[in-house]
Amino acid sequence: MHMVTEIPLFKDAVEPIYQQVARHFRLQIESGRMLPGDRLPPTRDLARALGVGRISVVNAYAQLQTDGLITAHPGRGTFVSGARVPSVSGGTRWRSPGALNLSVREMVRLARQPGVIAFSGGTPPEEFLPVEALRHAINSVLDHDGAAAVTYEESEGYPPLRKQVSDYVTSLGIQCHPDEVLITGGAQQALDLVVQTVMGEGDVLLTSNPTYLGMLDIAHIRRVIPVGVPMDEHGIQLDALELAIEEHQPALIYVAPTYHNPTGTVMPLHRRRQLLALAQRHAIPILEDAVYHELSYRQAAPPPLKALDEGDMVLHASGYSKILLPGTRIGYLIANGTLRERLARVKQAADICTPALNQRAMHQYLASGGIVGHLNRVRSELRIRCEAALAAAEAYGPPGMTWDEPAGGLYLWTRLPDDGPTAAELYVTAIQHGVAYAIGSLFHTDGRGSRYIRFNFSSHQPARIEEGFRRLGDAWHDWRDSYLPAVRHAPIL
Repeated sequence: MHMVTEIPLFKDAVEPIYQQVARHFRLQIESGRMLPGDRLPPTRDLARALGVGRISVVNAYAQLQTDGLITAHPGRGTFVSGARVPSVSGGTRWRSPGALNLSVREMVRLARQPGVIAFSGGTPPEEFLPVEALRHAINSVLDHDGAAAVTYEESEGYPPLRKQVSDYVTSLGIQCHPDEVLITGGAQQALDLVVQTVMGEGDVLLTSNPTYLGMLDIAHIRRVIPVGVPMDEHGIQLDALELAIEEHQPALIYVAPTYHNPTGTVMPLHRRRQLLALAQRHAIPILEDAVYHELSYRQAAPPPLKALDEGDMVLHASGYSKILLPGTRIGYLIANGTLRERLARVKQAADICTPALNQRAMHQYLASGGIVGHLNRVRSELRIRCEAALAAAEAYGPPGMTWDEPAGGLYLWTRLPDDGPTAAELYVTAIQHGVAYAIGSLFHTDGRGSRYIRFNFSSHQPARIEEGFRRLGDAWHDWRDSYLPAVRHAPIL
């Protein structure tokens, strides 16, 4: 009953207990943490473990069963849905309405098979990485600093690197002193440190829906409740956000206003100002994820939220994984006053310090000025690959698939047509045709987005991008031809 201990319930909340229980299991199923055939606890046992009435659990299971996520078998128990249906090729494929049938690890494994064109990752390709420049920087640091380069560093970070970061973000309009910079193990650790420092178990985190998968993982591990707020073409909707603030009393708002992952949207300047005013009015801190801010290739992005922040409401997180060197895991977090001191203490407890050699090599590279030319080359290549993806999606994508043209970042966010498979249902067929992608429901707080797909077009050269979308179109037509007739003509039992 380990999973039971991970169900946070709020008995004084407006949301009924049975809906809270149902939401928990829905998230487990949609995220792939529970797979077809997994058994749910008996209603009586679960109610006793949670300290609630059995009727609440019964109603939760009834809702999940109505949604097609679970099935009850008298005398055997209740299980996550997953029935095998015949394939024209003679094999079988899983069908589980509304559910993601493969774990994230399994999808990653399938995407790494030889010959698969994988659009599923979240990092830039190897050819974008300035490996030679890094080698030179590392050698220079070792020659100059000797043993100091491989000993413990200050928990807050290597002081010259913090000064370098401070100077850079100041050029973006952020008023920042080096003492306000905390060097982290990638931007992911920066996000995690904020959640650990400003939130408690069971607190509500408001974010866009969809949102960054890594933040959902952090929320799960730190036992906080992510609540999704709808988006439009300009980012998180502020009227819906204010309603969510009033309903949930969140401890933190998490946003990625520039080239949002996964949708690629950019929040315009006026909405950024309105968001800051809203957060200040309700005294709720904002965690700004700015890892894609530099990756514009059509027009310049608006200034970061932190550059507009007059009330010290914004914690600004970014790093170099998306623009330079993912493996060095160098990120940074900008925070003020006592909160910054608390963040530093949490980081020290987590890992003592970010590796000194990586920090010093990054400082050496940034100080050389090489990043300016590097970013210009990356932006130019991203634009070429984005245009190739748009052309390939138009030429080969499933008929009726839609998308918005991104102005920056690494991703194309698309929606499959309604008259065909969901992204999860199509996935195994796509792998069989040699193409992989990221399933949209993974990025949602509530398991929605079943027809959305995220493509990392930066991963491949234009010819490879074209071939990948051709394979996707073939997979979609093959699924339709083999699966839908079987469904239409299935006998009624």
